Order: sequence, then C-alpha cells, then structure tokens
Amino acid sequence: MEEAILMGSLFEELEAREATARVRVDELEEQLAEVTGQLEEARENLDRLRIARETVSEVMAEISADASAAVDVEPEAVGADETEESSAYAGAERQMVGVLAVPHWRPGMDTSALPRIYRDIVEVVRDAPGPVRAKQVVPRVGLPAEVGKIEGTRGKLKRLVARGWLAEGDPGLFTPAHHGAEMGSNSS
Repeated sequence: MEEAILMGSLFEELEAREATARVRVDELEEQLAEVTGQLEEARENLDRLRIARETVSEVMAEISADASAAVDVEPEAVGADETEESSAYAGAERQMVGVLAVPHWRPGMDTSALPRIYRDIVEVVRDAPGPVRAKQVVPRVGLPAEVGKIEGTRGKLKRLVARGWLAEGDPGLFTPAHHGAEMGSNSS
C-alpha cells in the first residue's frame, strides 16, 4: 500500500513538472514568435535601406553625368557673368564623393570611359552568347545573387541602355549596342 501511495505521488509530481515544463515551452514559443517577427522586420528594414542607398547612388550618378554634360555645353552658350555662376555650381557638383558617372556613348569611346562595375557589366553582356538578364550578370561580375544586388545591377543595365552602351530588345533582356566596329574594337 505504501508503494502505491509513493507511485501515485510520483506520478502527480511528474505531471506537475510536465505541466510546468509545458507552460515554459509555451512562453518560449511566444517569445520566439515575437523575436522572429522582430527579426523579419529588421531584415525588411535592412533591405529597404540597402535598396534606398543603391537607388540614391544611381540617381546621383545620373545627376552627376547630366551635370557634367551640361558643364561641357554651358560655358560656350552663356555670357561671362553666367559662366562664373555655372562654374561655381559645376565645382560644387564635382565635389560629390562616391558618385559614379556613366557618360553617354559617343563614336570613338571605349569601355575605359566607364566606372569599373559598368565596364565589367558591358564586358559580361558582350561575352554572352545571347541576350542576358540582370540575374545572369550579377554572379559574373562577382556580386552575390541577392535581390538587392540583382535590382541594383538591373538599374545599371538600364542606365547603360539609356546612355547608348547596351540595348534592350525584350524587357529585361540586354545585348550589346550595335555601334559597328567602334565599340567592339576598343574593348580593353
């Protein structure tokens, strides 16, 4: 009889401990769900910030390139007073740090006029057997195949199309621009 009481209280003790453990597991699962949600939010925020930084860099590169093109033309087209103002403004534009300018392609230009990443992109597109997508270019220029890198590269490809370095037949499919012998013979 004493043994049955002992066994009964042992089972009661085990059930009590199991209930306590179950409560602890439930608490930890709730905490895990909360932390997982916070982690997802933090990752999304990081992705948005990275994409925003890349987009701002691209916009600044376009502005810088457009301003450089305007500076080449403006001093000839304006009077002496306006030239001084334009030069002061152009100097301020040139003081931007970390902006990559992608010039418009002109006859006689080769890829050495491009910033390194753009040169690499043009070379990958030229070496491809057919049209390529941004996600195919990314690993070939040494970048990780992440959404942000693919989107950033797509932006660069589109900029190279807009500036005459590449062509885009079907949406998202990029090929070398056909400039005749000038572009192909000057590759470095």
